[in-house]
Amino acid sequence: MSFGATVLRVMIASPSDIPDARDAVEASINGWNNANAKNKQIVLLPWRWESSSVPVLGDHPQSLINSQGVDESDIVFALFGSRLGSPTPDAVSGTVEEIERAVSSGMPVHLYFSTASLPNDVDTRQLDGLREFRAEVSQRGLLGEFATAAQLGHEVWKAIEFDIAQLDLEAPTLISSKRGVQLTAQPQQEREVKSFDNKGKPRYSNRHWIEITNTGDEDAHEVTFETVGDNSSMMLGNDSTPTVIHAGQTRRLTVMHHMGGGDPDVLRIRWNEDGELKERDFHVG
Repeated sequence: MSFGATVLRVMIASPSDIPDARDAVEASINGWNNANAKNKQIVLLPWRWESSSVPVLGDHPQSLINSQGVDESDIVFALFGSRLGSPTPDAVSGTVEEIERAVSSGMPVHLYFSTASLPNDVDTRQLDGLREFRAEVSQRGLLGEFATAAQLGHEVWKAIEFDIAQLDLEAPTLISSKRGVQLTAQPQQEREVKSFDNKGKPRYSNRHWIEITNTGDEDAHEVTFETVGDNSSMMLGNDSTPTVIHAGQTRRLTVMHHMGGGDPDVLRIRWNEDGELKERDFHVG
């Protein structure tokens, strides 16, 4: 069942050496959605450059990631393992540039460093650069750590709850399109006993009617019915007084048929909708 929700884009930023950590953040976001989205009317949309960015030429790749990812996000999770990342024209690494851009935009940025064992082939220059960045950024806020993907997932969930409380989002309303008056005409018939012969056997006849239903979300006013054509075999049994068919209501229109008449059975319905006169023909033969 559909529900109204505020959608928040959550960017996952990191160098390329910790894909498992990136997966853990996304899994935690999706888990939070499954548990909370409907009740809290909030949906978190994870954004990762490798799966969400759109390939396009015209600028440096980092600039395009900035415009497509950072600038359109509401929350940023930044992760580091043993690498600082590749330098860009404007920063020591792409991840650092994304962090600085997000911070300058005023959005929540959650920064986590891995405490797991370093790989045997660790790049010492990258590691030195990462340690230098950590020392500098530690003077500007609280940093997080994680040893395992499970621990990181817990930290992400905790941060999400903190952000939502701080953002103080208003409850959204579900916008539905107006359908107006939607009329249907369905012919019906029923066999009934008309009389009995002198031996007591029943004589049958068919009773005919048309069910007129308004499946829309607005009342139909000044509704009238008439047959179409000069040589129709169908006659209407109801009076011609205009009526109202409310939204969701069904009216029964009695019809009779006589021998002859070469025109097809067509019912014309006219009604007033928001001050506008409308009509529609229904083939009911």
